[in-house]
Amino acid sequence: MKSTIVTAELLDRVRNRLAQDATEPSFASVAAAIRAEAGGVLGDTDLLRALRLLQTELTGAGPLETLLADPAVSDVLVNAPDQVWVDAGAGLERAAVTFTDEAAVRRLAQRLALTAGRRLDDAQPWVDGQLANAGNGIGVRLHAVLAPVAHGGTCLSLRVLRPATLGLDQLIAAGSINAEAAELVRRIVQCRLAFLVTGGTGAGKTTVLGALLAEVDPAERIVCVEDAPELAPTHQHVVRLVARGANVERVGEITLRDLVRQALRMRPDRIVVGEVRGPEVVDMLTALNTGHDGGAGTVHANSPGEVPARLEALAALGGMDRAALHSQLAAAVQVILHVVRRRDGTRQLTQIGVLQRKKDGTVVVVSAWRADGGECCGTARLKQLLEAR
Repeated sequence: MKSTIVTAELLDRVRNRLAQDATEPSFASVAAAIRAEAGGVLGDTDLLRALRLLQTELTGAGPLETLLADPAVSDVLVNAPDQVWVDAGAGLERAAVTFTDEAAVRRLAQRLALTAGRRLDDAQPWVDGQLANAGNGIGVRLHAVLAPVAHGGTCLSLRVLRPATLGLDQLIAAGSINAEAAELVRRIVQCRLAFLVTGGTGAGKTTVLGALLAEVDPAERIVCVEDAPELAPTHQHVVRLVARGANVERVGEITLRDLVRQALRMRPDRIVVGEVRGPEVVDMLTALNTGHDGGAGTVHANSPGEVPARLEALAALGGMDRAALHSQLAAAVQVILHVVRRRDGTRQLTQIGVLQRKKDGTVVVVSAWRADGGECCGTARLKQLLEAR
């Protein structure tokens, strides 16, 4: 018969006791807390059962730890205690993992927020943070929203940040880049053309960028600036700078803009911004216009044609007007590489575009290569850029 001694009330008392101890809970301290709260009437079987429940809850990502450990999983989403979803490369799927109740989800979210050095409570009901890398180099980006802001209960979103170490040959073998496109992007890198990898969330932008950086001449020094440590190209001379958010006292923030400026003083051959999503676009374009050829970065965009408008919006956050943005962009960036994620979960480089300046001074992106074989008006322009280098 299943024991009824290990009740929810007992577990709550144990949690409260452990919360009064500032140290990290250990196996021995959890066991001692259980025995103390049970009044010494708990048998070995019930003790082990309670230990398993609490150790799972109090260590790592709790019930979600096994999901995050799966090498195929990129996202873990919790909408409710009985609604846990994962993305393992084929779209979102319902996971078998569940929580006992809403309070359990809330406790996990608050504990992870504390681990990330953030505050999450009724006064600050959402959090965006970075969990420290595990020993295998895998990090996790955390986002959580508490009820009642999240109407159905605490929502937890975890993005697994695995180092982008795949090479170009591996992407070709996986079907992400075909042989014709691979030859073009190799020449783009070798000729030191500045490029942006664009696409939607989860399309594989960082993976493609990492693969291309591995093609850079070994004699060159690459300085990577990132919001989260994802880029890990197989190149012998890479310096990685990672931004940092403010702590619970709202001090100590280090922005991408700060790091781009620092990168300029580090004798870079190539400056790379892992993800351009704010006013740092101003500093990146300025850097690429000061003699630093071959720079790169990633930008969220639905299509290559929308890149200029996307950068306009980001530059406005940094105080750069539309005319100045287009002038800087035309001089700083030559190529756009667009990747998409299809419904079956596969990722592919679908377009290579070049930037052209119109008579009115604005910049547009025209296709130089398309995976679907569609019309390309920029092929001659790309050839001209490559031959000029």
